[in-house]
Amino acid sequence: MTDPNRPFTDEERQGLYRAIHERRDVRSQFLPDPIPDDVLARLLQAAHHAPSVGFMQPWDFILIDSVPVREQIVAIFDQENEKAAKNYTGERQHTYRNLKLQGILESPINLCITCDRSRGGEHVLGRNSIVETDLFSTCLAVQNLWLAARAEGIGVGWVSILDQQQLANTLNLPEHVYPLAYLCLGYVSEFLDQPELQKKGWRSRLPLEELVHGNGWGAPSDNQELRSILTDRPDQAG
Repeated sequence: MTDPNRPFTDEERQGLYRAIHERRDVRSQFLPDPIPDDVLARLLQAAHHAPSVGFMQPWDFILIDSVPVREQIVAIFDQENEKAAKNYTGERQHTYRNLKLQGILESPINLCITCDRSRGGEHVLGRNSIVETDLFSTCLAVQNLWLAARAEGIGVGWVSILDQQQLANTLNLPEHVYPLAYLCLGYVSEFLDQPELQKKGWRSRLPLEELVHGNGWGAPSDNQELRSILTDRPDQAG
């Protein structure tokens, strides 16, 4: 184990920021190549080292390589995706229907990261005021896995257009376990230079300088140098 007090080298720092900026929600570029077990183990270990409120570690990891199970998930997606398409009309609906929003069967393996809402008992340190901290903690496990996957050259796609109760039933989850993230994992033909929804014209990244407030909502930060840097050096990584 390395010394946790050792400063990161410039190369290590740059690698972290590269993973953050080049992480993508992958839907269309999956290759059939399997993920080696040692690599998959590293991804799961990265997820398991996420921070959690009260150290409750509410996550579990369901690996799904069964085609019949994944076909059931696709059926749930198709049902919910049709409902979602009806939220839009005209050209916007046409654009929506032409978006690739899942790679459930194309990716070599799927992963459902769940949140056990009973883990840690009735009183978890730090959870008294905000009971959703178990969900927030599990989201951090998702992010850890996602960044580690990008560093390993593996794409991840989060499929959120799913009925959670139907998903829970399909995966035989206990009542107190919530299916927080259904992910598609696999090597990819390419990582896009910008998020796919931005590339397809659905939405663009918001300017960071417009999202930074000072000492309260709507007030500009008093740190003029920071404001100048954020304005003069917009995120070019997509």
